[in-house]
Amino acid sequence: MEEGNENRKATAYEEALDALSSLITKRNRIEPGDRSYSLDLIREYVKMLDLEEAISKMSVIHVAGTKGKGSTCTFTESILRHCGFRTGLFTSPHLIDVRERFRLDGVDICEEKFLAYFWWCYDRLKEKATEEAPMPTLFRFLALLAFKIFAEEQVDVAILEVGIGGKLDATNVVRTPVVCGVTALGYDHMEILGNTLGQIAGEKAGIFKHGVPAFTVSQPEEAMRVLEETAAKLDVSLQVAQPLDASLLNGLKLALEGEHQYFNAGLAIALSSTWLQRTGHLEFGNLEQTSPLPEQFIKGLTMASLQGRAQIVPDRFMNIETTGELVFYLDGAHSPESMEVCGKWFSLAIKEDNQQPALDFQPSSHELAQNHQVHYGRSRKNSAQILLFNCMSVRDPQLLFPRLMKTCASHGVYFKKALFVPNISVYHKVGSHALPPTESQVDLSWQFTLQRVWENLLQGDKGGEAKNADNVAEDISEDTEMIARNCENSAVFSSLPLAIKWLRDSVQKNQSVRLQVLVTGSLHLVGDVLKLVKK
Repeated sequence: MEEGNENRKATAYEEALDALSSLITKRNRIEPGDRSYSLDLIREYVKMLDLEEAISKMSVIHVAGTKGKGSTCTFTESILRHCGFRTGLFTSPHLIDVRERFRLDGVDICEEKFLAYFWWCYDRLKEKATEEAPMPTLFRFLALLAFKIFAEEQVDVAILEVGIGGKLDATNVVRTPVVCGVTALGYDHMEILGNTLGQIAGEKAGIFKHGVPAFTVSQPEEAMRVLEETAAKLDVSLQVAQPLDASLLNGLKLALEGEHQYFNAGLAIALSSTWLQRTGHLEFGNLEQTSPLPEQFIKGLTMASLQGRAQIVPDRFMNIETTGELVFYLDGAHSPESMEVCGKWFSLAIKEDNQQPALDFQPSSHELAQNHQVHYGRSRKNSAQILLFNCMSVRDPQLLFPRLMKTCASHGVYFKKALFVPNISVYHKVGSHALPPTESQVDLSWQFTLQRVWENLLQGDKGGEAKNADNVAEDISEDTEMIARNCENSAVFSSLPLAIKWLRDSVQKNQSVRLQVLVTGSLHLVGDVLKLVKK
């Protein structure tokens, strides 16, 4: 009986994901006057769902930006949850399961609640949809669903991450947030937001509301000027939050890796403390970065979790003798600036890893006794760095690759091989139940373009990369049957599973090599790798 119930539940969830998939559109550009992307239309949907009053009463922290939005929102949520408040967190994209976008008290919403709220919203919108107000696009529907969830679950605070931009984003239907934040700005989604930092900053500053305090981090001059001008027009007190001083953590480590996270943490402290003050929770005092942080803040900053950002995952598929000899370093960087940050994190992380005699997991005493030589001898192995990459075709690899290569090279790190793959996730489906096309059907033209740019950049470097790479060519699998196109410094695979099989075969055939694989360029790719490696 129980097994039958499980099957029915899985089917119900897949039905919801199929319904959700029907809302995906492939349009990249918002045309001027396009009503389907106007806030007026979002307000109509809010009326259809009877959410006007609930949203007006919701206590919201609203965060826009190019880089670090998800991290800042995650830190903020964790701080306020550790202060004892019931939290709702809406972020995007999801990596493995769409429910990751909706966190209640730090945990993804459960399947039962998700299905109940999903069908309530979907059915009502479907029933009331007209030619003038058709079913909302995917992200807009998810934002509306978040408002429904947080209203029904009676959260004390809703932390909302903007999807793209700010001014026209579905989350911007909130008229009176408690406090707003803008994370680091850079060039991304230029086909939608504009070609200059000033234009991009103008879109992000669209979340500012009259008289509502706002915080940002140190920005390029052009972007800061636009943020300040917009704030002045709206009587917004705009302050620059200082990066967190690591000494305030009482010897503990920030939960999310990378130096840039201290900027995000500093912004999260400013947002959290302002929310506490403005909602009358004065017991936490007027927090200054120079004074000791409350214990709840330290717990929040050191216990936050966010998948796919500077995340290290040893491949569990390998047997115990080789566990730790294939390690994935995952970071969803996809802009030139974040590539630089990612390259620095990866370079420092692998150096630290190579100096560690033990692994990043806790083996049992039996395993330690059995494999003492393997675990404690791993630093004597040859390490090779591999890049596993894909990005959307609207990104420019001529901007992304040099930033990554130069940053890694400045730390003495060179990629032995770059592997280019299509994502498993398909853009017209939500959920892992959606099967990718068969390998013979896959269009690899974009992956071949990425490979060509990579090879040209290396040749332009006059072989500097290849000369400096660890001498482990003989250690990497020569089995090229799985490869769609093999070049000296790179390979294109027709599927991600084939690329991971090739990596696993390389390690199993050559016990003297450790492969450290940087997975980057796309959060979708990071999610797909996590699905396969964590199975």
